[in-house]
Order: sequence, then C-alpha cells, then structure tokens
Amino acid sequence: MLENRSRLTFLLAAALAGAAQLAGQQPSGAGAPRTGRIDVDTVHAQSLEDNRYGDSPNREVLVYLPPSYESIPARRYPVVYLLHGFGGSDRGWIRGYKGFSIGPAMDSLVDAGAVREMIVVMPSARTRLGGSFYTNSESAGNWEDFISKELVAYVDGHYRTLARPESRGLAGHSMGGYGTFAVGMRHAGDEYDALYAMSACCTRFSSQPGPDEAAAWETLSRLGALGDAASLGFYPQVFLALSAAFSPNVNRPPLYVDFPFEFKDGRWQPVPAAQAEWQEHAPYDMLPRYVDRLKRLHGLAFDIGDHDQLVPPSQIAAMDSALTHAGVSHVYETYDGDHTSAIGLRMTTRVLPFFSRTLDFTDVRR
Repeated sequence: MLENRSRLTFLLAAALAGAAQLAGQQPSGAGAPRTGRIDVDTVHAQSLEDNRYGDSPNREVLVYLPPSYESIPARRYPVVYLLHGFGGSDRGWIRGYKGFSIGPAMDSLVDAGAVREMIVVMPSARTRLGGSFYTNSESAGNWEDFISKELVAYVDGHYRTLARPESRGLAGHSMGGYGTFAVGMRHAGDEYDALYAMSACCTRFSSQPGPDEAAAWETLSRLGALGDAASLGFYPQVFLALSAAFSPNVNRPPLYVDFPFEFKDGRWQPVPAAQAEWQEHAPYDMLPRYVDRLKRLHGLAFDIGDHDQLVPPSQIAAMDSALTHAGVSHVYETYDGDHTSAIGLRMTTRVLPFFSRTLDFTDVRR
C-alpha cells in the first residue's frame, strides 16, 4: 500500500529534523543538547573465516550509544542494525551520505523529542569485491549468519540492549536495503520486529541482460585473475560481487563463481542453474516463502526516489504490489530524489522515527 503524504506534512517533518539535526546543532534558543557517543568496536566472525577472497573475519562495527547510556547505567535500549551500500563501509554513516552523520542526527532528534533513545549498530560489510550483499556464500563467507546471529549475540552480550526480537530493527540503503529485505524476511519475528529498506537494489532479476548489462558481463568474461577485480568499473564489479553472493562455486578458481549468462552462438544466453540461484535470492521471488514471517512484523516500510538512477523505481513498486496482494501490512513511499540525494532527510524524517514508533522500549526484567 502506498502511504500518501501531503506536502505540508512532509515539510513539517523536515522542519523537525532538518538542517539543525543533520549538522548536529541545537535549535535556536534551546539549551545545549545531550550527546551520545560512537564506539568503534571489532567483532570476530567465525562465519567469515576461510572465505576464498581473503576478507578478514574481524569486522569493524560502529555503535551509537544514546545520551543517557552513561548517566543511567541500569537502563537498556532497543537496537537498530543499519546496513551500508555497495562500495561503502560502516564509516559512511558517520562521514558520508551527503553530509549525514548518525551521531549528531540521533542526538538532535532525541533532544527535540522526535525519537526515543536507541542503540544503532553499523557493521562493515565491505569486501575485496566491494560488498557482501549480506548473503551466505561458500565463496565469500556466511554474511547473513554474521549479521543475524553472531553480530546480534555480540551486541547483546557487550551492550545494554533489550535482547529480544520486539526491540530489534533492521534497516539499510541500496545493497543494505537488499540486505534488509533478504535477511529480514528470513529472520522476521525471531531476530527482528521491524524493517526499513531504503532504495533497495536487486529485488528482481532479469533472465536477459540489457545492453549495458551485456557490456558488463563481457568485461567479466575476460577477467582472468582475482587481482584484476579492483580495476573493474562499477557495474562489472557489482555483477562479480553478486555472483560471489548468489552463485558461488568454490571449484572454479580464480573467481570462485558461476555467471548467470554465457556468450554462445553470437549472443548472451542464460545459464539456467546459476539463474535459478539468483532468482532464489531475489526478495520479490522470496516473498511467497516468507509471507507468514513478514506478517509477524510490527513494522515494514521501504522507499525510493522517483529519479533513482541505479534502482528502477518500478521494481520497488512491484514489491509494494506483491506485499499488498499477499496481505502483508507495510508502508511504501516515493519521494523527489535520486539514489543518494535524500538519505539524510529520509533517515531523520522517516527511518529513525519509524523505529522509535515500532520497537518495544519496555524493560521487562524482574
């Protein structure tokens, strides 16, 4: 279902969490806002050991702790896990994304009473190929297990969290939006209770490549050494990383993948076995298997800019239609923007307030 918002409502929300929040400045005339802190942590992931690409299983994780974390030592908090996009890292949430920075944004929203205090966890999923797509892979490592099991267990064991699904959310942008859909579907209700996907890539796959895609596959077909992957252009690098995530083959060095297309008889033709694996990982096609899980969520939302140059808005509209047809309650919005232009505004006016509304903040300890 498409949630229609009037321009006035949007401007009021933007006024609440606009330039002052993004810059981490207090509203005019207000006292100095309380501030949280960001811890730089490292989590060793057994699920990523011995991957074929030599990526370290020791993953940097940024953890935003809210203003009262130190002053109220008995208090526990809900947790939002925030996944970054392809080619980026956890650091993008504190010094990237068009000037957005999670610490000043959260501090200002809390100070304004727009969101409640939460812990925000940002793992690095950057790999030698550019990104993990948060997927279990024999070649690249079991990234879904790291995100949904090991990381959650570590955070619950090392920080004062409300360690239950009802108090845990998952969000992300682009590749992270894909991870939100894919990982969230498989673990809705048992690990996460609310999902928010921003400009999610890779929700559907085509059985035939378009001209630009065909050029990328041609480039990959000539790639003879893993070391040459660093010099690839954006789309060939994305397709190689997707192949490592969705159709790995540890018996095919040096890339350890199967490609979903092959050039044969003068044209690009599908490789049925590899394409079946890609389709199995596409959230649009995954949906029938996980409808019952998604119905257990207390919140599901996703959005996309209507001028997104990397993700076809029609694919996200198709997710909206499929979820509506399946009877899964959700909120879907489009907005005036491209793939990255409004990340800060959407985070402050939509994503963080969404989790403040949907997660359970009750401390039920006895």
